[in-house]
Amino acid sequence: MLPPDSLNQEEAKIARRERIIADIKARTGIDTAMIEQLVRTFYDKIRHDPLLGPIFEARIHDWEPHLQQMFRFWASVTLMAGTYHGNPMDKHRELPVSAAHFERWLQLFDDTAAEVCPPAARAVFVDAAQRIAPSLARSIAVG
Repeated sequence: MLPPDSLNQEEAKIARRERIIADIKARTGIDTAMIEQLVRTFYDKIRHDPLLGPIFEARIHDWEPHLQQMFRFWASVTLMAGTYHGNPMDKHRELPVSAAHFERWLQLFDDTAAEVCPPAARAVFVDAAQRIAPSLARSIAVG
């Protein structure tokens, strides 16, 4: 059993996290329904994109598990949900992609966020995507 001080500190951390999440939701409107709509719309565009579509189609044969994973990823990124436990670097390391692929990915993501999200939510999603893409690109040393 945890000592009383530790328990109070843990309760305080949980309460603080809940307040932060409530603030994010109130400021941006981001919720699980918005995340799902964004992810589904985005990957529909990816699948039809002449540059990115073939790369995804060659590797993903059952899209629903991938989409579910992406819901968990974006909920963890935007709402601190803690539901994603994968390693994006490992998943992308062997992909045959270049800087142009990441640029296109970012453009489609931004376009989709503009369609699906109010401005404050779009800013959160796009800011995160702009931080994630260069990290992935560096991990697979694209040219």
